[in-house]
Parts: sequence; C-alpha cells; structure tokens
Amino acid sequence: MRNYLFILLTSISILTRAADVEVTTYGAKGDGLTVNTTAIQKSIDACAASGGGKVIFPAGHFMSATVVLKSNVTLYLSDGCTLTGVKGAANYPYQQVSIPFYGENWAKQALIFAHKAENIGIEGPGTIDGQGASFEINTIKKPDRYMNRPYLIWFVACKKVSVKQVHLRNSAFWMQHYLGCEDVVIDGISIWNHSNKNNDMIDIDGCKNVRITNVNGDSDDDGLTLKSTSKLISENIVISNCVFSSHCNGLKFGTESTGGFRNVTISNIVIKPSAQLTTIYGKPAGNSGISLEMVDGGIMENISISNVVIDGPQVPLFIRLGNRARKHTDNAADPGIGVARNIHISNVTATGADITGSSVIGLENAIIENVSLSNISISSSGGAKADAMFRKLETLADHYPEATMFGPLPAYGLYVKHVKGIRLNDIRLSFTGDDERPAIALENTSDFELRGLNMASTANTNTAVYLKNVANGFVTANTVYTPAKYFIWKEGAVGNVSVSNNQHPKIKSVSNQTTKK
Repeated sequence: MRNYLFILLTSISILTRAADVEVTTYGAKGDGLTVNTTAIQKSIDACAASGGGKVIFPAGHFMSATVVLKSNVTLYLSDGCTLTGVKGAANYPYQQVSIPFYGENWAKQALIFAHKAENIGIEGPGTIDGQGASFEINTIKKPDRYMNRPYLIWFVACKKVSVKQVHLRNSAFWMQHYLGCEDVVIDGISIWNHSNKNNDMIDIDGCKNVRITNVNGDSDDDGLTLKSTSKLISENIVISNCVFSSHCNGLKFGTESTGGFRNVTISNIVIKPSAQLTTIYGKPAGNSGISLEMVDGGIMENISISNVVIDGPQVPLFIRLGNRARKHTDNAADPGIGVARNIHISNVTATGADITGSSVIGLENAIIENVSLSNISISSSGGAKADAMFRKLETLADHYPEATMFGPLPAYGLYVKHVKGIRLNDIRLSFTGDDERPAIALENTSDFELRGLNMASTANTNTAVYLKNVANGFVTANTVYTPAKYFIWKEGAVGNVSVSNNQHPKIKSVSNQTTKK
C-alpha cells in the first residue's frame, strides 16, 4: 500500500512539473538580439494546453513584442533574466477588452497582456524592461499624445492574479494597469519608471479583493494609484509595508472616480523623495504624499490609512470632492456629484512640506462627511504673511484636482472647508521658517472636534485657529507655542462652539470680527 501511494504521489508530481515549459524549448534565444515573440507565445500556449504551469525564462536577455498570457500560466523570470520589450509601437497590436473605460480609445497596447484569464502570474527575481524612452511623443494634442505607448503589464477582467518578486523597469506608459480584476496579489516587486510621460507605478482600476505588500517603487508620475475609469468600484483592498517615491503623488485615489473606492485599508507606508532628480512631471520630492480625489462622480467610503511616514512632498495630505464630471465613455451619461465619507487617517509623520498646507475640501452642495485625523505630525517650510488667512479661494469645482491647485491656503497646517463631522485629535503642526497664518482653519464646517492640538505660531500671527461659518464644535485641550494674537478668531456665523482647557497665553476669542487685510 505504501509503495502504491509513493508511486501515485510521484506520478502526480511528475505530471505537475511536466506542464512547465522553458522558452528555449520553442526556440527563444537570450542573446539580446533575437525577437522571441513567437517562441514565447508558443511556450505560453503549450503550457496552457497541458493544464497550466510555469513558462520559465532562464538567465539571458530575451527580446519580445506583445505576448498574451493564458489561464493557469505563470511567467517565471529566473535570476539573471531580462525580458525587454522591442522598440516600435507597431510591434504592440491593439487589444480589445470587454470593459468600457475612460481611455479605451487610445490605451490599447501592452508588452504582457491578459483578458478574462484566471490563475495567472508573473514571478521570479528577473527583470522586465519596456524601453519606454524609445516611444517618442510628437504632439501635445489629446488623446493623440497618449496613443501608441504600451503598458508594460495590462490585465483586464482577470481572476486570481499574482505578480511577485520581479523587477519592472521603464514602461512607455503606466507600468501596470489592472482593470476589473479580482483576487489580485502584488508582493515583493520593485519598480523604476522614469522614461516617459504618464509613468505611473501601479494602477488598480475597478478591481476587488486586492492585496499589495512589500513593494519598493520609484516613478515620475503617480505612485500607488487607485482608479475607477469604469462603472466598477475599486474595493476590498489592503496595501501594506511599502516604500513609494513619486515626482507627483505618492499614494493617490483618482483622478478618475466613476465607480469609486470602498473598503480600503493602507498601513506601514514610507513616501520619500525620488532617486531621480530630473523630472518629466512634478517635483523631485513629489507634489503630494496622500491625495484622495473624487471629481467624476462615484463613491469613496470606508477608507483607513495608518502608520505613514511622508518625507519631502509639497503637500502631505489632500482630500478633495469636486465636480469635474468627466464621462468615462463617449456614450455614458454625465456623472452626478460624488460622495466622500468615512475616511480615517492616523499615525502620520510628515516633514519637508512647502508653503501650501494640507486640506480637506468639498463643495457647498457636496459635503465631505465623517473624517478623522489623529496622531499626525506635519512640519512645513512656512513663509506666508498674516493676511494670507483672509485669502478667498476660488471654488474650482470642475478643475483637475491637484494638492497645490489653490495655492498657499489660509492655514499653514490644515484647511478644512465644506465638511460635516471631522475629528482632529493629537495633531502637531510646525514650520521651519516663520509662518503667520493660523495652524488650523475651518470654513463652512459643522460637527467638528479639535482636541489635543499642538500648534506653532508667531507674534505676528492673528490667530492659531480660524473659524468661519461653522457650527457644533468642541475646541479643547489644545496648546499654542509662541503666542499668536488670539487663540481663536471667529468670523461669520459661528454657533454652538465650546472652547475649554486650552493652554495659550492671552487667550481671546473674537466673534464676528470684521475682516481687514
């Protein structure tokens, strides 16, 4: 009986291994010259036909145009292997997909493509290089300037996707786009994407059940990006233990938000300046650390972000509910105004911010609801004068959202407008150069709490806390260093606001103060 079981198990093991295919079996050559597209595709097809397994690339330099990954097949890149995309857009045929999405008329190409495949993957310590700089852009016209630049990886409507350990380099467009996929695992990969415009790091788009861990990435355009370019919601997503660098936004939701974002938890993240000092877009240290942007309808809810270090980007935190109202396809109905609620951010340390300030800004007819920010430390450059607190911001409801879109805000630390239900607890705000603006400014906001804030100010600062047209709030147990002229400046309709137990010399509240510049 034991001998029978041994033979049976051995036979099963042999059958499992037999499905693996090495690309050299079908004539692939790792000489850096031979274009191996046909050989690689034959390897994938043979592996899939035999029930699935690994398509193995040994050490060597393999050139290829577009290959299509099939169900139950994993590409395995061995140590010392580089898979390089050949130059020339004509080598990347247009692909048709089943999900209508914003970009379907021009984003159609990829080095590695899969559609409606299941149980697929890319693994191993090798490298995939897209030679992205070779795809020249000869126009600024939209959408022409986006065309004929392939993704490195494009998976659409796939299930059980695994991308692990590999090194991804130099895409002509977004490095990787996962559209409408389910059960996605991205783990232990490294990314370098500084070769062309629109060089995003990772784009998770209308996917669900996603786990992203142990990623180390550096990109010219946005870093880890959650998108919703279709009616599908990006939901049930866990992101942890990653290091991101971006010349634009390190961690971003949007801009496209047609379906929206739901049930997302992000933790243990470092966002730091890029190692690439020259830029195509953005700034060497980045435009923003965390940007949550809803401007094309959709819903953003149940978002938890914790344990984040942000070193260098201009703006540490930007939450925006706008109304650009861009349709995701030409025939789609105009989207309504989106919803943003239940957003919780905690345990954040941010240094190196510029003069702009962080913000949570909705619209008068689209209020952001239920936001909590706790145990957050922000150090900025400072540099604004006292009259900046009276600056009236344009609405800019239909504009592209960007953390710096309003210019220097009325508060150096955090500016909040059109929000209902915001809790600020244990927040430390400071600057390296003098700044005479308030640390905190709330406008058209209700149901708020300011508790345990430590705020730097100067003798020329009008007030540490600026409240304009607010209602139903608690301001308690806060401390101001280097006394401002007033602790709280109240302007407009301010009702039912309790102020108690705050440590500040010469505390004085000014109700309905006439604004003077």
